[in-house]
Amino acid sequence: MQELNHESDYRLRVQGCVTGSFLPGTSIEIIREPAGRGRYRHALFDFDGTVSLIREGWPEVMCPMMVEILLETPNRESQAEIEAVVREFVTDLTGKQTIYQMIQLAEEIRKRGGTPLDPSIYKQMYLDRLMALIHDRREALRTAKRKPEEMVVPGALELLEGLRRRGVAVYLASGTDEPFVKEEAGLLNLTELFGRHIYGAIDDYRNYSKAMVIERILKENDVDGTLLLGFGDGFVEIDNVKSVGGTAIGVASDEAGRGGKPDPWKRERLIGVGADIIIPDYRDHEALIGYLFP
Repeated sequence: MQELNHESDYRLRVQGCVTGSFLPGTSIEIIREPAGRGRYRHALFDFDGTVSLIREGWPEVMCPMMVEILLETPNRESQAEIEAVVREFVTDLTGKQTIYQMIQLAEEIRKRGGTPLDPSIYKQMYLDRLMALIHDRREALRTAKRKPEEMVVPGALELLEGLRRRGVAVYLASGTDEPFVKEEAGLLNLTELFGRHIYGAIDDYRNYSKAMVIERILKENDVDGTLLLGFGDGFVEIDNVKSVGGTAIGVASDEAGRGGKPDPWKRERLIGVGADIIIPDYRDHEALIGYLFP
């Protein structure tokens, strides 16, 4: 089995414009026929944007903060140019642990003649701003003013239950700090579904990655990668799953609108990194499970 200790940055596996075929009457786009149909035993899920919507809008917190910081450097470009730079590297690193975006921020500060702080300080600055944005959402869930179903990608709970009924073990792996992932999974009534298989970023970031979680799943269960399903709205989990021969399902979720149509930017990006199937959400969960387990 391939050793995967660290995720690479975004890289195209598939060139050009690709259009798949849709399962009749559904929004499930089949890009290529998966090899493992009917045999899957394990499924890895990303968290934010793939299952949870609690942190919807996080880029609108991270990017402006970074632009503010870079505008204070001695050799800065125009604001528009800095915004473009920030948007590119933030999206290229989406799905990896948050600290990697802050490490890149520090590097961008150096490039412009500045002296950066430790990346962990920038990470805390970002988290303080993000928590202010999502405080009301978390409290509404905590006090039962909002139902968990309102803060998950549509159909996610039903899909997870359906996989469990098929005997598939489900795992949650996130680039968000593990204490927050576990807390928010609890707010969304997901703890029982995932059990002890909830993983997130740790302070010693070199000793955690989604690739490491996948490696652990395959080793501990002594299974081939073709028995693995992966669900994600970011490139990292799709790339990692494809690297071991698994089936990757790209969740091109429209987190803000939730209208049942795929986000075009996510769709193109997920296909480019190798997703076998594209879905906008899990509304067609019965058809999806029926296709995966014919």
